[in-house]
Amino acid sequence: MKLSKRAISQGLAVLMAVGLCGCLPSGSNLLEEQKEPHYLEGLSRVNSLDFHGAVESFLKALDVNPRSASAHFQLGWLYEEKAPDPAAAIYHYERYLKLRPNADNASLVKQRVYICKQELAKAVLLLPVTPGLQREFEQLAMENKRLKEELARWQAYAARLPMSSTNASTPVLVMTHPATVTSTTTPPVVTTTVPVERPPAPSPVVRTRTHTVKAGENPYSIARQYGISLNALLAANPGVNPKRLQVGHALVIPKP
Repeated sequence: MKLSKRAISQGLAVLMAVGLCGCLPSGSNLLEEQKEPHYLEGLSRVNSLDFHGAVESFLKALDVNPRSASAHFQLGWLYEEKAPDPAAAIYHYERYLKLRPNADNASLVKQRVYICKQELAKAVLLLPVTPGLQREFEQLAMENKRLKEELARWQAYAARLPMSSTNASTPVLVMTHPATVTSTTTPPVVTTTVPVERPPAPSPVVRTRTHTVKAGENPYSIARQYGISLNALLAANPGVNPKRLQVGHALVIPKP
């Protein structure tokens, strides 16, 4: 008798689950976890290839017993293989390892955590760097260097302030001694010398306006739209991550 495709798929799913779950740690607590009704329902849904339903059942099992290592393991496997979510898989695998640190399959689970972390890293997309953006980044680096130098000058100025205050409190005495001392002798002349420090000239005030980010826009296109450099746009919005602009976010646009 020929097996149907559905039967073959069900058999493969069961074999994969058994391969990953067969070496779960033994003990009375484990048996109690695996007798929980929601856990049993989750296994049944895995066998019928209803993986999303299985996730819901195992989550309900955790509501009943948050320390169910068996439910955490099943969710880690499902989020890795059947309902791809590497971050969720890592969380449930690590919870399993914390609850069952001496499990026979601990080394296998650690390997799965490492693989999930690799998949999560691949999902992070970087902003494509064009020659124009590269020039803007170089200008931004130069501007950052200039600002650091200006900050260093202000720090040096602030460091001299206590010394200037001390000098100001110590008068310099210049005494004039007349050739003949009489009852009308002029008292000594006291001259106080106070060093004068001038702070660096303040930077010119830049008037600004705002732009609301729309779908499909990026920092480079917004800067070109207003005829300013990417460097100036990023400097005016220091708290904004240029790689993760959100639609509806208001950006400060400095005037040229």
